[in-house]
Amino acid sequence: MAKVTGLVCVKCARRYGAAEHLVCPHCGLEGILDVEYDYNEMRASLARSPLKSRSEGSIWRYADMLPTAGLGQRSLRVGWTPLYHFPRLGKAIGHDRLYIKDDTLNPSASLKDRASAVAVAMAVDKGAGGIACASTGNAASSLAVISASVGLKSYIFVPDTIPKPKLYQLGACAGRVFRVAGTYEDAFGLATSAVEKWGWDNRNCAINPYLVEGKKTCSLEIYEQLGYRVPDWVVVPVGDGCIISGQAKAFKELKTIGETARVPRMLAVQADGARPIVDAFLSKGDVMPVRASTLADSIRVGEPRNWRKALRAIRESGGSALSVTDDEIIQAMLFLGKNAGIFAEPAGAAGFAGLLKALRAGLIAKDDVAVVIVTGSGLKDPESLALHVQICDVDSDLRSVEKCL
Repeated sequence: MAKVTGLVCVKCARRYGAAEHLVCPHCGLEGILDVEYDYNEMRASLARSPLKSRSEGSIWRYADMLPTAGLGQRSLRVGWTPLYHFPRLGKAIGHDRLYIKDDTLNPSASLKDRASAVAVAMAVDKGAGGIACASTGNAASSLAVISASVGLKSYIFVPDTIPKPKLYQLGACAGRVFRVAGTYEDAFGLATSAVEKWGWDNRNCAINPYLVEGKKTCSLEIYEQLGYRVPDWVVVPVGDGCIISGQAKAFKELKTIGETARVPRMLAVQADGARPIVDAFLSKGDVMPVRASTLADSIRVGEPRNWRKALRAIRESGGSALSVTDDEIIQAMLFLGKNAGIFAEPAGAAGFAGLLKALRAGLIAKDDVAVVIVTGSGLKDPESLALHVQICDVDSDLRSVEKCL
């Protein structure tokens, strides 16, 4: 595993030891911390064991770039999900340099498994008696399944708007599920208080700085799967801001240790009804909380906790941010399904909707290599398509089939 040299507050730049705090005590919850490593040691480790020589097919192939050696064979396999290039899809949208990173194929069917794997591994390393998080759904599901696979009890807090399929997945795998009357922000606050009272390990990505380290493995894979090349754009659906922060950190560290000469531009995509990070980017200011409203529950976040890292990721990379309507998200879900066979949940398809909008606006050029990350499976929230799919109800004879055709 990589040697952590310390933690740095993204607001006030105060420095702390690797295990001193989860957030900056001077800045409170706004004092999100960055994990820093001994990059000379990381560079030397990669020289001894080049990425091309590694056979491990999970996020633990990057153990020397992570704060924990991992769970090995003790847990479900997380990561090394496919990076697809569909000529038919590219032709349909007029952009043949498009790649889809399909993270629906992780154990709980979302990218959040990457963060949970690191959280659970670190909790196991220190002998924690339990681990907790608040989530709109996917982070909770991922924590539940990864924890269950190693016998660590999980305590899950979700808003009462959570889609039923996600709730059932939690019910099957989690140690205890608390459905909170209120919003994600209400669930987050209650989970934070419960962690303080009962001493559970804290998996909340917006508080625990080590969770972004798990998420960065998605882009470490993208770099390898592109043939050790850096794309021009990485397109990410954004809620709290943790996923886009992780992708930017991956490429920034690859550049720091001399693996690459540049970083890609980050495109943050939010829903029209929950776009505080987009608004802050466009106004060149700080995030102002909003009342979130969108069918994409995984990015239905009106008060993002990790907005500083997200805005830094966009601005430092020369990237951009935009929002899409719920209807555009639905159309992106259907388009991905019909043209690529990938069934994405609304938040998972939001990035693709954003790509289409960026192409129309000329933000992403035709010769740019763009990678869209599909973050979660449509099986997480199939009801979102209830009014938008065409089903032929027929009698058991060919005449009714012919009529439908």
